[in-house]
Amino acid sequence: MFANMVEFFFYTGFFVIQLILAAILPGPEVKSLPVPTENNRQYTYKCNALSSWYLTLIAGGILHFTGIFRLTILADNFGSILCVAVIFSDILSVVIHFYAILTHQTCRMAHSPIYDFFMGVWLNPRIRILGQDVDLEMIAEVRLSWLLLFLLIASAALKQYETFHTVSWPMIFILTAQLLYINACMKGEECIPVTWDIFYEKWGWMLIYWNLAGKPNENVSMIFIIILFIVLFIAYYIWDSSLSQKIRFRMRQQGIYVTQHGYPQVPWNEIKNPKYMKTECGSPLLIDGFWKYCRKPSYTADICMATCWALSCHQWTGALPYFYPIFFFFMIIHRYTRDMARCQAKYGKDWTIYCERVPYAFIPGVI
Repeated sequence: MFANMVEFFFYTGFFVIQLILAAILPGPEVKSLPVPTENNRQYTYKCNALSSWYLTLIAGGILHFTGIFRLTILADNFGSILCVAVIFSDILSVVIHFYAILTHQTCRMAHSPIYDFFMGVWLNPRIRILGQDVDLEMIAEVRLSWLLLFLLIASAALKQYETFHTVSWPMIFILTAQLLYINACMKGEECIPVTWDIFYEKWGWMLIYWNLAGKPNENVSMIFIIILFIVLFIAYYIWDSSLSQKIRFRMRQQGIYVTQHGYPQVPWNEIKNPKYMKTECGSPLLIDGFWKYCRKPSYTADICMATCWALSCHQWTGALPYFYPIFFFFMIIHRYTRDMARCQAKYGKDWTIYCERVPYAFIPGVI
């Protein structure tokens, strides 16, 4: 279970390759929202995750089927790779934390050493690679986490096929679920710079660890698998389209709208002539599309998908498959409470009016 040098070089090599791809591959450039703690500076992001995603899949397929590097090695050495990821994320968290303090790049400090280390002190950590600025938080969130997770799942599926000459329905389900989710993250990367994760959330141990380390033949009920697929596809559609509706509305309002045509583009992913509520602070609030039914439809859909992933392992006797949805649920509730407090402070009485117009947070008519 302990990591050896092979797993260490694989993990760090994958990390470095993705950083280089982020610097050299083509992609649309997107401006972030103004950062209040940096005199409303707008950072520029080159959004080429889609190219990196396709290139990584093609390269992985070529390496596996030519026998140069069989992906099943990842499944065989999963424990060691996870061990490396944990150690690497812990070390990187310490380096980022103290580098930000020593170079005076901190913001919104809570003056609690433990809380500041957990939540982060540096908002936009960047390094220069081949003449290009690469945002570490953006790369870790979109690529390092999801790309490696998909390779591990694909590795497990290939290993299962090599061992049993078949792939089980739970494996097909989780492979499909992750393919949909990760592809959506890649094709919609241009929307990410204006999200909470980038313009407000600092890069501390919580996000670094989450992004870098966290992410026999059996009879399975086909009815149960079909139900999981139905719930997954509905939740995915709401998640993808609702996020796209809100973020594209926000980008148009800021005059920084760009788009790239990744597949699939789900229906109703942008609202024509959207209804919105004007506010005294000048930042409008969307009250149309999915956002007229509840304030956080994407959170609800995200939790549903995470739960489906865990339920696909329902025959596993133990709580381990449910770690991620439980962790994610409490993380998202914590983020929701912080977001509500921030919006109340920003919008004042307009936020109270907005909450009266959209009274439900997660599920219309329920909560």
